[in-house]
Amino acid sequence: MSELLTKTQRDTLLPALGESGWGAVPGRDALRKIWKFRNFSEAWAFMSRAALQAEKSDHHPEWRNAYNVVDVTLITHHCDGLSLLDIDLALKMDGYAGAATVQVDHYEPIMCLCQTPGASPNDV
Repeated sequence: MSELLTKTQRDTLLPALGESGWGAVPGRDALRKIWKFRNFSEAWAFMSRAALQAEKSDHHPEWRNAYNVVDVTLITHHCDGLSLLDIDLALKMDGYAGAATVQVDHYEPIMCLCQTPGASPNDV
């Protein structure tokens, strides 16, 4: 069974994740990151790689996908908070994301390419 991150682990590991775009989830001991890929195919490829890693480590993210956007929350449900499993999966997901852009402001509306203001359906 996984254990919550210690204060030392949090102080050591979380700042670098924050710099890469991972943010705290209000009201939960969890991390969230939102990636925007060039298209649905790249988003799906990212999710496929992440899903294989999640299955291998028996640690599954909470996520949603809308066209080219993948919104991920990591938490270890066994201990109801962040564990090393979350840190490991976050780092792997960052590596899988390649050149995707990161939406750092989690309060900003999440828009996929099909919702970009001024875009016509032919642009997607």
